[in-house]
Amino acid sequence: MSDRIDWNDLRDRRMAEPGVAEAYEATRIAFELGQEVRHLREAGGWTQSQLARAAGMTQSAVARFEAGGTVPTLPVLERLARALDMRLDVRFTPNADAA
Repeated sequence: MSDRIDWNDLRDRRMAEPGVAEAYEATRIAFELGQEVRHLREAGGWTQSQLARAAGMTQSAVARFEAGGTVPTLPVLERLARALDMRLDVRFTPNADAA
């Protein structure tokens, strides 16, 4: 059974493939944005349907977004921000490990 690969080795191999790190990062960002919108929606006491109506979206689109299932466009983020009475702020910040 020496041919067996552990999870860390498999992940390292996959992450070294072209394009995988970029796709992973896009997925991470989509997930974090979705979590933030969900937090704001719940803090406001809104259902997904209420947010969807206010943002001109469907409830299922809001659900997919909150779950990190879609990488949003800037216009979608702007509509969600307006519906949540927020201002969208996109900025560049230095990496924590850049010193």
